[in-house]
Amino acid sequence: MSAPLLEARNLSFDFAEAGRRHAVLSGLDLSVSAGEVVAIIGASGSGKSTLLNLLAAIDHPSQGDIRIQGQSLPSLGEPAITTFRRRHIGYIYQLFNLIPTLTVAENIALPLVLNQHTRADRRSAVAEWLARVGLADRDTAFPDQLSGGEQQRVAVARALIHQPTLVLADEPTGNLDAETGRHVLALLLDLARASEQTLVMVTHSREVAASADRVLRMADGRLQAVAQDARGGAW
Repeated sequence: MSAPLLEARNLSFDFAEAGRRHAVLSGLDLSVSAGEVVAIIGASGSGKSTLLNLLAAIDHPSQGDIRIQGQSLPSLGEPAITTFRRRHIGYIYQLFNLIPTLTVAENIALPLVLNQHTRADRRSAVAEWLARVGLADRDTAFPDQLSGGEQQRVAVARALIHQPTLVLADEPTGNLDAETGRHVLALLLDLARASEQTLVMVTHSREVAASADRVLRMADGRLQAVAQDARGGAW
């Protein structure tokens, strides 16, 4: 059996507040295969977004190891972590997180700029992705000129354009109305699966969770499998 693309072992995260230690994650294990789509559900404040930030090497675990394609993230220094994240991880935020002073095309191109792609390569790739997310006529618009659904499509294109190994999505439809959310979810899944990318999504949406290959519930700082026939039950 081949090694998982993403693996977290004995992962813990805690923080100090008012002289006390607060545990968010405690001995968490996670294994995700290449090309798999995983949804993580759980109550607000249970640590779902914290886990995504750890997997993206935005935050650092208090204990444990995270490996992507065999590379241990906690063992890397800050410059190496930054380089690894730019090349191998795409992140989709609930609140879009677009840069307001950049156009749609410039926002989408940002990962390619950071990875030092040539101007010609960037222009070609951005044109392709604008078409793929249905925004070919919005390339010169700024984020505040877009609808919420359009902004999230820009965010999806930006997260995928550099062909990352792992795509992380924090409530990718959480800030959208139901109909727009369905369109954005379908787009994200189609694009990720077409490129055989691994996708881990945090969500409160049953519809988003039902679209995944596997659903995990965050509870007591750890992940528990949710059976296929129990996904419609109480969360």
